Amino acid sequence: MRELKGRIGTAVAIWAVAATLFQLWTSGFGFFEPRTQRSYHLLFLLPIAFLYFRADAKRSPADHPSPLDWLLAFLSLLPNLYSIWEANRINLRFENVDALTPGEWAMGILATLLVLEALRRAVTPVMAGLVSIGIFYLFTTEYMPGLLHYRDMSLSEIVESMYLLNGMGMYGAITGISSTMVAVFIIFGAFIELSGVGRLFHNLGTKVAGKQSGGPAKVEVISSALFGTISGSSTANVFATGSFTIPAMIKLGYRPHFAAGVEASSSVGGQIMPPVMGAGAFVMAEITNIPYSQIVIAAILGSVCYFLMIMVSVHFEAKRLALKGVDPSEIPSWSEILKDLHLLLPVVILMTMLMVDYSAHYSAFWATLSVVACSWLRKDTRLYPRDIWRMMANGGRNMAIVALACAGAGMFVACLTVTGVVISISTLITSVSGGNLMIAGAMLMVTTLILGMGVPTTAAYVIGAAIGAPLLIGMGVPVLAAHMFVFYFSILADATPPVSVASYAAASIARADPMKTGLVAARLAIAGFVVGFNYLYTPALLMQGPVIDIIAELLVNMLGLTLMAAAMSGFFTGPIALPWRLPLGVFGLGIVLLETMPVWPRVGMEALAMLALHLLRGSIGGRQAAAAARP
Repeated sequence: MRELKGRIGTAVAIWAVAATLFQLWTSGFGFFEPRTQRSYHLLFLLPIAFLYFRADAKRSPADHPSPLDWLLAFLSLLPNLYSIWEANRINLRFENVDALTPGEWAMGILATLLVLEALRRAVTPVMAGLVSIGIFYLFTTEYMPGLLHYRDMSLSEIVESMYLLNGMGMYGAITGISSTMVAVFIIFGAFIELSGVGRLFHNLGTKVAGKQSGGPAKVEVISSALFGTISGSSTANVFATGSFTIPAMIKLGYRPHFAAGVEASSSVGGQIMPPVMGAGAFVMAEITNIPYSQIVIAAILGSVCYFLMIMVSVHFEAKRLALKGVDPSEIPSWSEILKDLHLLLPVVILMTMLMVDYSAHYSAFWATLSVVACSWLRKDTRLYPRDIWRMMANGGRNMAIVALACAGAGMFVACLTVTGVVISISTLITSVSGGNLMIAGAMLMVTTLILGMGVPTTAAYVIGAAIGAPLLIGMGVPVLAAHMFVFYFSILADATPPVSVASYAAASIARADPMKTGLVAARLAIAGFVVGFNYLYTPALLMQGPVIDIIAELLVNMLGLTLMAAAMSGFFTGPIALPWRLPLGVFGLGIVLLETMPVWPRVGMEALAMLALHLLRGSIGGRQAAAAARP
């Protein structure tokens, strides 16, 4: 990404600020009709991809756009202006019946090519490649075998699917969610990120866990969990918190790839951490018509289990290596932490408005404005016009990435939908699984992880939801549980090798092997896999049902995940020899997923297993484990 300066930087920043102002204005005072709103959304954000992001990291200029970049930015205005000007006629045309006009032909082909190039630059080449494969499939579907076979599709049908449809394609419902709900939350995240909240979360984590064994790693888990509640991006979380926590962990004695893996898994988990989850959660609210406040409540226990396992794993690793905590001189006082506590007021305002049933975009609009107002409660945190300008420019730039990912996801979903591939995949999974929910869930998990490799979470969730959610719902899984299942594995793809974006980002900071980092991150994030499957069977984990059932389900997951963490770390209250670790891990996983047994007996079995581990620590340690535990 370019760091633009001088007059060019100012000019491009003005455009990004204009995009932010447009989204704030419409969120607070009312949206245009859908086609127009989505067209303005891409009108502002598509040019940003060509001005801020280079075509080639080695050849393109790093400090200013090339003439080609300016040309592509100008051309990207034309399809969106045409869509705005002709919005009424396009809305009234008969889809798949009316012939395309010459203008629709030209603008449709141009828009498709520009979005593909923008995806390659600003999002990821993987996403651009995925959409390109989808479009190639439309051209060749009549030659495909078996379930992939479909009738011949003309070029006009393909252009219409990508450009003119209001339900799918680049101006479809997914872009609609981006232009109305997701965008304003990204702006809110940009505002609050630069307000000093990151400092508050780091200081709080240091105060709470800094003195303990392996303190910096525990600080990282806490700060990433807290920062993730407002950043909504795993990669942004990695760079925001990992730049100072990863070096601290390595300095303390953690291996570089383990330190990076802790950062990656914690940052990925930030997208499932209420109150402000990843952009995919807002898409889920729109797709399912379930209030966002209800999704937040349903996600609480899962996020607690996820971060508990990371924290416990870090603790066991620290004990195994006999690592110490943070130097007492580096631990802030409570008075220093409390001075920044007012910076959390915008989050409180946001959650309060959501809980009293204001719309999500209207709540985020006022929460964003309150960031500036609350900053003036203390002299050291006040935001001045230059700070607000920088926040709005960052918000516009960040929006471009998500908006393009949503547009690309809409195009890919259109490729799957118009040809009936979604139904074919569902039929295949149903046939292979024989109606067994566990087998069907495992197949969908693998499918979602593969489709999500290198693809932004929002896009991965949209694609996974189009394929998997209807299938799970058809097998009797509640709507929210089915979408949470897909959402979890879309997020976990960011930490799962071989292509795990968050792991690569953390490895670059730690100067560690990306593959080793990804393996550590996947191991630490295994709680997400367990929780994801539990959503299919246990409404209590979604905060639904009697309180006693919710407590029992939380306990059985927490204790089982602790046993799994001990098995993978080789340490509990003492070393655990390798022959004991595999059966211990299998027992921990099995007892959590054994939904056919009542929950309280399972809790008792887990408690007895932990007591036995403690009492027998001298017997099951073994020489090798004891030697490995010594620093």
